[in-house]
Parts: sequence; C-alpha cells; structure tokens
Amino acid sequence: MQQAVSLESSVLVLNKFFMALHVISAKRAFTLLCKHIAEVVSVDEGKYNSYNFESWRDVSSYKVSLGLTDDDTTSWVKTVSFSIEVPKIIRLLTYDKFPQSSLKFNRRNIFARDENKCQYCGKRFPVSELSFDHVIPRAHDGKTTWENVVCACTECNKRKGGRTPEQAGMKLTRIPVKPKHSPVLRLKLRFEKYESWKQFLDEAYWSVPLK
Repeated sequence: MQQAVSLESSVLVLNKFFMALHVISAKRAFTLLCKHIAEVVSVDEGKYNSYNFESWRDVSSYKVSLGLTDDDTTSWVKTVSFSIEVPKIIRLLTYDKFPQSSLKFNRRNIFARDENKCQYCGKRFPVSELSFDHVIPRAHDGKTTWENVVCACTECNKRKGGRTPEQAGMKLTRIPVKPKHSPVLRLKLRFEKYESWKQFLDEAYWSVPLK
C-alpha cells in the first residue's frame, strides 16, 4: 500500500528552461528519468542541483546510509536492491515549449477550485459523494461555465433540484469564478512537502496558468 501511495506522489515538471509545465505522478516521473528524458532538480539551501537517474539513486543510497531519510515514508520507493527518494521536481531535457495559456475546464479543476466542499452547505466530502450543480439550471438557460458550475453534495443537490438557489431558499458559500491559476497546484502549495516548487512559480510564471 505504501509503495502505491509513494508512486502516486506529485512531481512538478519543468521544461528545459526551468519553467513550470504541469504536475505528474512519481511513477510517470521515474519512467521519464529511466529513459533519460528528464533529470531530477533538487533545491538544497537555495541552490539547484541536477541528477540523472543513476546519480539520484546514489544520492538516495547515501542518505539511507546516514539515516537522513525523510520522516514521510511516502517520499521513498523501495525495490529489492535499493531505496530511492521520490523527486519533487524534474526537468525535461529537450522540451522547450512554454506552459499552456489556457486553464482546462474539467472535473479535476472544479473539484480542486471548490476544495471538495459542497458550495451550499460548506461541508467537505469525498469525490464519490459530490456532484456538479448548475447554479442557474440549464432549463433556465444556465451555461456550463466556471461561473455557473459548482460542487454540491447529494443532499443539497436533491434539495435544490431544477431551481435557482433563490427559488430553493439556499445560498452559495461563495460566488463561483474562473481561477486565475491551476487550482490543483494551489492546493499542493499549501503543504510544506512542496515548498521547493515555489521557487519556480514566481509572479512571472504565475501570469501563465498551468494545466
């Protein structure tokens, strides 16, 4: 179980110019490293160090020998012959394209924007217990847009039905808007584990939404 969780950890991907592109799983990151398509970027005391897969494995083994492993066991992957730390950032060695300039309107980003909270009762629920609600129902010409779609729990969605919030006597916890930046990335940055990402996400980069 721990191994599976570790391989699903998030890794920030940079292009060859060290500009943030998107976030992938550790499993995908290791695949790119093994194919020598990418390198690990480690931020140590404000300095950037780069490693290929082999040298990153050596660094990881050295940390293990000195007992310097992270307390977060999901930051490591164990194999039969060695343990390797999950990188937090990788850089694509030949990819020179720039971050996409549009933010995708999809389920993942809507859930992230609303923080898995029902926008009527304000309670947080597992994704399996949330659905999407058109604030202005489609029957009333409501559009499927960032400004008109919110997360709603089953009970609130049923209570509201095909009515507007006013007609149902309900209020939104906040007005839905299109995010300026990636909601998924914004949630990740709340954790100390991803503190090193911020160095690649200054105001210049924030002006270009990530996918």
